[in-house]
Amino acid sequence: MATYEITGTVIKVSDTQTFPSGFQKREFVIKEEADEYPQELKFVLFKDKCGLVDSLADNERLTVSFNLKGNEYNGKYYVDLNAWRIDRLYGEAVGGGEVEPDGTGEVDDLGDGDDSKLPF
Repeated sequence: MATYEITGTVIKVSDTQTFPSGFQKREFVIKEEADEYPQELKFVLFKDKCGLVDSLADNERLTVSFNLKGNEYNGKYYVDLNAWRIDRLYGEAVGGGEVEPDGTGEVDDLGDGDDSKLPF
C-alpha cells in the first residue's frame, strides 16, 4: 500500500468516538496550502493512534503521514485518509506566534514507534 505525506495547519481536532464494540476513532482537519487553492483535509485515526492528536493546538503546523483506505457499504463507496504518524514543525511562525518545543530541544515525534533513539 502506498504511503503519502502532507504538510498543513491544524484547523480542528474532534473528540474520540468509542463504539459499543470498543472500537475507537478520532478525526482531525488540517489546511494544506501548497496549492493555489488551499484544501481542508479530514484525517482519521483508529484505535491506539487516537492519542496522537491529544496535544495539538489550532494553527499548529505539522506533517501527516497517511494511507488511503477505500471501502463499499450498501452500494456506496467511501475513502478515508488514515493517519499513522504526525510530525510537528517547530520554529515556524504559525498564526499568532511561534510554536516552541517542549523544552527538550527535540522535535516531538508523535508516533513513529521507533524507540531505538531513546537514551536507555
